[in-house]
Amino acid sequence: MYSDFMKSKIILLISAFTAILVISCSSVEPAPEDTFVEINQQSNTFDPARVSQMHYASTREEVQQFINNLNQIIRNRNFNAWRDVLSQEYIDTYSSAENLHRISEQPLMKRTNTVLRNLNDYFTHVFVPSRNPDRIQINNIDIEFIRENRVRAFAIRVNNAGEEHREILYDLEKINNSWKIIN
Repeated sequence: MYSDFMKSKIILLISAFTAILVISCSSVEPAPEDTFVEINQQSNTFDPARVSQMHYASTREEVQQFINNLNQIIRNRNFNAWRDVLSQEYIDTYSSAENLHRISEQPLMKRTNTVLRNLNDYFTHVFVPSRNPDRIQINNIDIEFIRENRVRAFAIRVNNAGEEHREILYDLEKINNSWKIIN
């Protein structure tokens, strides 16, 4: 009799432990709806359509502020501050001898006898003139998510006919909690 009593206690203990284990494993709380983005659980791919309105709005505001700061950097022709907002990939691409030579061979550069030797030359002779914020007024931007931490920023411009047009400004990626120009 004593062994039957012990067997029933062990079975009861195992059953209780199993029930607790099952309940604790199934009680994972879902993330709040407006946190970040959803990842497709089956393929682990990013779906831009799943970005919450709250995350879109806050990211758009961050990017607008980034572009405003970048415009000030360009206006001041501050190479060091500009370099700080570039991804390493961008720096490597536009510092390469091949790219600098290719850009130097463009008709406008040839006409002005401009030869690019380094990233600072690229900034001074190509980037600043092409992105001069005094010439290009950017009052309204839009963003498009490419990945969770990567966006394409667009300027929204209105032509003389009153039609809106989106012009690509920058491809940006959030690296170490800071936006960087990647392309």
